[in-house]
Amino acid sequence: MIDPLRRFERQMRFEPLGRAGQERLGRASVLLVGCGALGGALAQSMVRSGVGRLVLVDRDYVELSNLPRQVLFDERHAHDGALKVEAAAESLKRIGGPTRVEVHAAHLDAGNLAGFARGVDLILDGTDNLTTRYLLNDYALEARVPWIYGGVVAAHGLVLAVLPGRGPCLRCLFPEPAPQGALPTCDTAGVVQPAVAAVAAYQAAAALRLLSGGAGFVPRLLELDLWEGTARGLELRADPECPACARGERRFLREAPEQRAVLLCGRATVQVRGTGERADLARLAHALQGVARNVRHDANCLRFEAEARRFTVFGDGRALIEGTDDLGQALALYDRFVGT
Repeated sequence: MIDPLRRFERQMRFEPLGRAGQERLGRASVLLVGCGALGGALAQSMVRSGVGRLVLVDRDYVELSNLPRQVLFDERHAHDGALKVEAAAESLKRIGGPTRVEVHAAHLDAGNLAGFARGVDLILDGTDNLTTRYLLNDYALEARVPWIYGGVVAAHGLVLAVLPGRGPCLRCLFPEPAPQGALPTCDTAGVVQPAVAAVAAYQAAAALRLLSGGAGFVPRLLELDLWEGTARGLELRADPECPACARGERRFLREAPEQRAVLLCGRATVQVRGTGERADLARLAHALQGVARNVRHDANCLRFEAEARRFTVFGDGRALIEGTDDLGQALALYDRFVGT
């Protein structure tokens, strides 16, 4: 058996971390929301650095267009349409080391976040949508747990460590989510892997510093442009009028879960939420025989094709419907083939 401290001896020679910091990392627990582009790079960093426990939550599956920037997946995962959390766990297991990896194929919302975050010391943002980030911000402030925001599009990136009571939160910078379509996305502006890697590296470095002690850490907003080769850090103060950290508003945590249908970033795919009841996938698979094509059912999900659309239905009743960006059409297809 490999001595875990020997495994990390080069890391411990870095004086600001040292043996004491490494031992703290080994006792730390991290929730990582999303394990695609940012999330995959972050998961690798946490496991290779020796974090004690890593909880992965992701709702999606692997497809071919993920491979240029999502480092935990390969063509086999894309061909099989593997769930991202399961493919991630497989890749992380090959790294070895002491990290305990827990995976949840689920859509994160206000109803389940507290359960996934129970006992964690830090939350990492590997998501692809603002709604979830505002939810994480509310939860972190309420639970007094630090979280690290990261966003990337094209070759640009932003990173902000939110330390409740010690600096600005996300809503100090952006009090309200931008209107739909107001900001560029990976669908409209694209994204390149070096930008993903750089943003994830800054997030991971901040995570290791906080988890290993965090002495003298000053939260900054980091702005990166990998194409132009520029980076700058802005020291910011908490907004005394911030609705979240100054006035205690927790709108995203308290309000009902997000709308039933949402368009996912980067492709013509709509996610439709179920009623919250467990879906009987075996019965649904049987009912779809002769109605849908290529019906495939395993322990985690049901896949089929109908009306020139591809459906992936999960055990919680949630479905991903590929081939449309029309929310109303997706809801109608869901009700027709999956049921309410």
